[in-house]
Amino acid sequence: MRKVAESTVRRLSLYLRFLEEFEGQGIGTVSSGALASRGGTTSAQVRKDLSFFGSFGKRGLGYPVPELADRMRDILGLKRRYRVGMIGAGKIGSALVQYRGFKQRGFDIVAIFDSDPSKIGSQWNGLTVQDIGTLEREVSRQSLDMAVLVIPGDVAQAVTDRLVALHVKAILNFAPVQLAVPDDVVVKTVNLALELETLSYALANR
Repeated sequence: MRKVAESTVRRLSLYLRFLEEFEGQGIGTVSSGALASRGGTTSAQVRKDLSFFGSFGKRGLGYPVPELADRMRDILGLKRRYRVGMIGAGKIGSALVQYRGFKQRGFDIVAIFDSDPSKIGSQWNGLTVQDIGTLEREVSRQSLDMAVLVIPGDVAQAVTDRLVALHVKAILNFAPVQLAVPDDVVVKTVNLALELETLSYALANR
């Protein structure tokens, strides 16, 4: 399969959400134009995105909603559950742990770690915040598919190195640093300041 751009994968996630909305409304088929309109793109872009993964629908008839939604879940790897570790029990970590959308999509937060003695031992959504010093022991006991880092930048790389040594292959990073990882580890960095700057640009250049 050809290399697929991250922007394409993002649009696939959006298409899946739109398809699930259409499915909830009892709509059986949908056109590329309808998906494009919801996603702020073009019909040609929708067809191009889907063409990376095969042939869908019939010309003039549109896409069957349930079948295409099911195929999107398959492509996005959402037909299994993932074990996720939260590293950092601050305000952002608290908000993420309480977000129900993760579990609905198959992402189960199974462990929370922090270095703050005042937080260790507290209960979050049925989970006990554990001492980051026990990371190796706990992850060896219950393996993680992914980790979410919501920790200061000055300790993020050291914690990442520990996660890599524990064979965690996917990391969502909220720390304001670029992480160095081996080629077989995927890191996605969420820079909130950068996102706000894109909004400020849009406002300044309307």
